[in-house]
Amino acid sequence: MAELAAGFLRRGIVWFLRSLALRLVVLVIVFAAVPAIIYQQLRAADQEKQALLLEGAQREGELIASALAPRLLAAETGIPPGLSDDLARLADGKIRIRLLLQPRLATGVSGFYYVAAAPEVPRARLDIEREELVGRGILEKLGTTCAWNLPLALRIEEGAGSQELLTSITPVKTEFGCWVIVTSQNTQAILGTSVGQPYYNTPEIRIAASIYLAMAILVLGIFVGIWRNLRRFGGLARQIEAGGRGSSTASFAEQNTLPELDSVARDFDRLVSRLRQSAENIRRSAEDNAHAFKTPIAIIRQSIEPLKKLVVSDKRGMLSLDMIEKATNRLDTLVSGTRQMYEVTADLVDSGDSEIDLSQIIGRMAEAATTVHAARRIRLDVSVEPNLKVRASEDVIETVVENILDNALSFSSDGDELAISLKRSGGNAELAIRDSGPGVAPDKLERIFERYYSERPEMALAGPAGGCESHFGIGLWIVRENVTALGGRVWAENNPTGGLTVRLVLPLAR
Repeated sequence: MAELAAGFLRRGIVWFLRSLALRLVVLVIVFAAVPAIIYQQLRAADQEKQALLLEGAQREGELIASALAPRLLAAETGIPPGLSDDLARLADGKIRIRLLLQPRLATGVSGFYYVAAAPEVPRARLDIEREELVGRGILEKLGTTCAWNLPLALRIEEGAGSQELLTSITPVKTEFGCWVIVTSQNTQAILGTSVGQPYYNTPEIRIAASIYLAMAILVLGIFVGIWRNLRRFGGLARQIEAGGRGSSTASFAEQNTLPELDSVARDFDRLVSRLRQSAENIRRSAEDNAHAFKTPIAIIRQSIEPLKKLVVSDKRGMLSLDMIEKATNRLDTLVSGTRQMYEVTADLVDSGDSEIDLSQIIGRMAEAATTVHAARRIRLDVSVEPNLKVRASEDVIETVVENILDNALSFSSDGDELAISLKRSGGNAELAIRDSGPGVAPDKLERIFERYYSERPEMALAGPAGGCESHFGIGLWIVRENVTALGGRVWAENNPTGGLTVRLVLPLAR
């Protein structure tokens, strides 16, 4: 049992390693996992870059605030003169400075208003910026405490697709009121980064994501194309299998959509054509050989009758004629068996398999066998589970069951019982035919399925089956060949109470 489990495990591992579906799943997982891992690494590096850029920008804002603070502290009764010129000197083209004031007696966010800016900013633009500061709760906090000690990275749309990044807010509390120095930058050096926005919105991430997505779609498309083409090949193979000889004019080359698989598709077409031709040649040879042998056998049989009349008083002559007659009958049976063997071989090469109801077929054959076996008073015990369907040819199934029944009948005596049962066993249909004969020696249970092997005791040979000349050991061989070709298994076992049971299992149709 352990060896069987280990064998299943090994086969499962080999299947997983070779499976195209598994490789496709792994590829999808890789395509999903790798971007996430790389994104996390890049975002971590970008956060460090953001911290350095913001620190530099905020230091600049602090320096500007330090330069303006003395002028603001000296203004006790109003706005200092020349304040706009001071802002213009500190702004260097890439830094913008705005100055807000909340007089001492004013309260709330509505008490803040712009008093100066460098460079000059339109009133509408200042209103947008003020709304952003109000929405973020910055002005509310400044209006209460006139203190701010948090880093700032606030993007503000300027219109026409341009942006500005507020990098520092420095409050200066004086006797006149709360002054707020706001610095911002509009250079691409900082706006082109992810400062103040999600990292995935940066241009480099969008470009990388687009390239990666295109590559993933291309690779997955190749896999899916191969997968669909193979499934199309599989569908055509099932169509050919279900239809049998000459069933389909479609070819693998016509079904193929990938130029790289053209040679494979043509090879498949040649293989199918050769198999069909081989099967047809086997059938034709079987027919021709049977016809060629049957004619001289019939002539020999007809010639025996007048000879019997001539040697009616000669015992040795009569004995010789009886032997010739038995040999002729045996030869005739052998020719018929050989023809059947060839036909079975041809059917295995080119048969039509489809989904059939095995329960109905077994029930119908059991009902027909009841009438046939009634003459010998053989009782049939039939137990058939309904709706068991398998993929097979109905003719092949009938041949298999007939051969097993004929074999069981040849070992049965008048009045014996013959049991037929069909049931579900896991994912298989299990058919068992049990007779009441003498059974088979344990070391011969496998040999009875070999070609031309026959093990028949005297009671069977003398029975009504016709004697030894009727059996050449091909019936059970035909059974095994057909069952194996259908993906099943057949074996024989002795019954504890006597007799032989032949069991076969066939996979149920999905």
